[in-house]
Amino acid sequence: MKLLRKLFLWLIVLPITLLFLLQLYFFVQIWWWVDHNPESTSFMRHQLSLLQEKNPNAQLQFKWVPYNRISNNLKRAIIASEDSNFSEHEGVDWDALQKAYEKNTKKGKVVAGGSTITQQLAKNLFLSGERSYLRKAQEFIITYMLEFLMDKQRIFEIYLNVVEWGNGVFGAEAASLHYYSASAASLGPSQAARLAVMLPRPRFYDKNPGSAYLANRTGLILRRMNAAELPPAKPVEKPAAKPVAKPPARK
Repeated sequence: MKLLRKLFLWLIVLPITLLFLLQLYFFVQIWWWVDHNPESTSFMRHQLSLLQEKNPNAQLQFKWVPYNRISNNLKRAIIASEDSNFSEHEGVDWDALQKAYEKNTKKGKVVAGGSTITQQLAKNLFLSGERSYLRKAQEFIITYMLEFLMDKQRIFEIYLNVVEWGNGVFGAEAASLHYYSASAASLGPSQAARLAVMLPRPRFYDKNPGSAYLANRTGLILRRMNAAELPPAKPVEKPAAKPVAKPPARK
């Protein structure tokens, strides 16, 4: 009986405990990032290690900037290109996933992803690029943690600052400087649309800037940008009004 109990502990209880602790770690880390900016992500560290295999002195191009110092053109372009329902869904756009599945089944290969901005952020913050049902399940869990703890604008702010935009290029400010020698705040509509189109394959388009698809898709996103709905602004807390002292009553 003692042996069976030990086996039960090792095979059932221990894995469940470790899984719970892992989810707790993710939850606490996301809670910390509600009002602290991530200095790096799992994906950034992985890409840096690959770069340093070829050049030990390699560094990432990365500079954090606040949400209000990123052009609204870029925000609208990314929502139009990556996740048109970002402000409405709760982290996972099940309709988009269904359409992507049908499209991939019809083509016989993966041609559409259906991942939301929140899902992409979940993957970049914590997970590897491995494709498996287990990793996808973990992505869903982290996605709902992000949506539970953060408002949409904070999720989008972190995404804009950590998403990959080229070989070793991360975040809107680094991408703007890398491709246009300008700040993220000054991006025009065409520049923003082009950066948004690069996101699914940033390293490819970094090396192939003359891609016909990149040019054609940029034009399409330009036409869609005006209809893109930005996440609601954070409510501004107004200071409490000071009570007005009443003059003393006349005797």
